[in-house]
Amino acid sequence: MKKRTLALFLALTLLAAMLLPGCAKDNTLTLNVYNWGEYISDGSEGSFDTIREFEKWYEENYGQKIKVNYTTYASNEDMYSKIANGAVSYDVIVPSDYMIARMAEEGMLAPLNFDNIPNAKYIDDSFKGLYYDPENRYSVPYTYGIVGVIYDSNVVAPEDVGGWELLWNEKYADKILQYNNPRDAFGTAMYMMGIDVNTEDKAEWDRARDVLVKQRAVLGGLVMDEIFNYLQSGEYAIGSYYAGDYFTMVDNQAENVDLKFYYPERTNYYVDAMCIPECAQNKELAEIFINYMLSEEAALANAEFTYYASPNSLVYENPQYIEDMGEETMEILYPEMEDFSKLYNQYAFRNLSQEMQTYLNTLWEEVKIN
Repeated sequence: MKKRTLALFLALTLLAAMLLPGCAKDNTLTLNVYNWGEYISDGSEGSFDTIREFEKWYEENYGQKIKVNYTTYASNEDMYSKIANGAVSYDVIVPSDYMIARMAEEGMLAPLNFDNIPNAKYIDDSFKGLYYDPENRYSVPYTYGIVGVIYDSNVVAPEDVGGWELLWNEKYADKILQYNNPRDAFGTAMYMMGIDVNTEDKAEWDRARDVLVKQRAVLGGLVMDEIFNYLQSGEYAIGSYYAGDYFTMVDNQAENVDLKFYYPERTNYYVDAMCIPECAQNKELAEIFINYMLSEEAALANAEFTYYASPNSLVYENPQYIEDMGEETMEILYPEMEDFSKLYNQYAFRNLSQEMQTYLNTLWEEVKIN
């Protein structure tokens, strides 16, 4: 009887050990990372394979094998929904600023132990203390960007370039594309009109709706990622998107297309940052991963691969990176500005109240049916 009890005890103990979070059958640690698609250097076309290199680096430095389960999402809302539902547990996520603010407020993010993230010292001070994480408790900036206007210089006259007004210019009717989501579409109109994009004044949103309704007469369509093919091919000539994506379009543009880019005076500034969900199974390992992502080799590789601007001084001050990117690219990715944090706090999208979000969705339906 005692032998059977002991044998049963040992079997259950072994089974429990195998089921411990973060451990595989061969004692390999597991880290679950959830990120945007095309948002990390992945080894394609000879690039640095960030995930595989981290696995090798960890084993060399800690004497422990590790497996990173790396999956991607298409939107902040998709990521939020999956974590909020508790269906899957992730250790590292990379939300946008407004979603970080929401998740922190709802207790969905774990405070970071920066003793495990010493490379955070390389993040420029302009990216600290921003509205979405004012005490820098839950996040470490990964990339940032500014929204601008992309146009085909073979179609658009130089004198028409410079502001959001280009997206309303009747000369280019049916060649203009607009965002197919209310927040970004209303943003283009409100920045042009000098309206606070975070206002709770419904009358101001009504004014922007009227301007967007007028724009429908010159629009070729409402799009999101379809804008890549439409502008690259020359089927359309004007649209608004993120600076980093502009370079992807240039790389793939047709021979008869000459895409250019500019920032209107008022526009959206955003930050995507690395965070750890409260439900993470291996928080310390997640912090070590974040620290690795901030190391020079990984940070440089990711910045070069994604074409997004980096808040990491190991990147934007690196002479080889500056040379590889080229003068024109650096001027777009890192434009001269008086103070990023000031402009960010003035113009960046924030979370609207539920009442205003509902009202915005109603106005957007009105825009689309006109």
